[in-house]
Amino acid sequence: MRILGIETSCDDTAAAIYDSDHGLVSHYHASQIELHHRYGGVVPELAARDHIRTLLPLIDKLFTGPENDSRVPDGVAYTAGPGLAGALLVGASLGKSLAQAWEKPALGIHHMEGHLLAPMLEECPPEFPLLALLVSGGHTLLVDVPSPGRYRILGSTLDDAVGEAFDKTAKLLGLGYPGGPVIAQAAMAGNPDRFRFPRPMTNRPGLDFSFSGLKTHTLTTAQQHKLDHQTVADIALAFELAAVDTLAIKCVRAIKATRRERLVVAGGVGANRRLREELGRLSIDTGFEVFYPRPEFCTDNGAMIAYAGYFRLNLNKEGNPGRGFGVYPRWSLEEIE
Repeated sequence: MRILGIETSCDDTAAAIYDSDHGLVSHYHASQIELHHRYGGVVPELAARDHIRTLLPLIDKLFTGPENDSRVPDGVAYTAGPGLAGALLVGASLGKSLAQAWEKPALGIHHMEGHLLAPMLEECPPEFPLLALLVSGGHTLLVDVPSPGRYRILGSTLDDAVGEAFDKTAKLLGLGYPGGPVIAQAAMAGNPDRFRFPRPMTNRPGLDFSFSGLKTHTLTTAQQHKLDHQTVADIALAFELAAVDTLAIKCVRAIKATRRERLVVAGGVGANRRLREELGRLSIDTGFEVFYPRPEFCTDNGAMIAYAGYFRLNLNKEGNPGRGFGVYPRWSLEEIE
């Protein structure tokens, strides 16, 4: 079975082909970082327009590249939500149109399910049941996955997602966009003994997250000091350590509560080196395995959508019936049928 995957949920245009017999055939990605850099964040209208400009040539490149034999796929998977409505509509309309023209099933994929399944593309994929930490610019979720396609949200953020907190902190420190990589880079020169930031909501029971207080504490600290190169590095490190510790503490708490033996970490923040190191240390102490997608598949990509399409088509052989389609800017994992 061969699936075309299309991803346009935010500021990355991506497409890929996954084959159940041969694995990932090919994938292409076009970033909009330079487009949105001057604004310090994603501008939805600009994102949608750039998807229109970029997506079809990207798909054409998939089918004319040396990796592909130009055969028609057995289904088309596109990100249906959550995400930016205009951006989602670009991928959904093209994906549904191609499926209709080829007389193949179309599948609207949940973006976070794509992230959760991304480690399945690796040589040693995790087995179910498992626990998942999904961390990105728009989401911070702890999810219990008792069996394929079944999701129970154990905890989520009450305000900012952790990736959003990284972006806003980078902006107030004058480091640019996107926040995750530039904070991590600046933190490498930081002094760990100068500042210690709070680990929000770790001193109370539960698995929910909150990062607005950490962001405010960072802002207050920045306002109280002259932001020379060393101070920026010290604040970046204190923020990164606090965010990583908060995520790690909640993961261990969820592992103990559910007694799961496998943890999947996915989403853009899942590429953070300190987070991987800390979870690696805790996994040895606590006794669980951690699985990640390769760094290029932590951020939004077409490969995870193509694989999720294959995964979903196995559960629902007909795909999405009818000529209509919908997108869902807000869509809970627990609402996937």
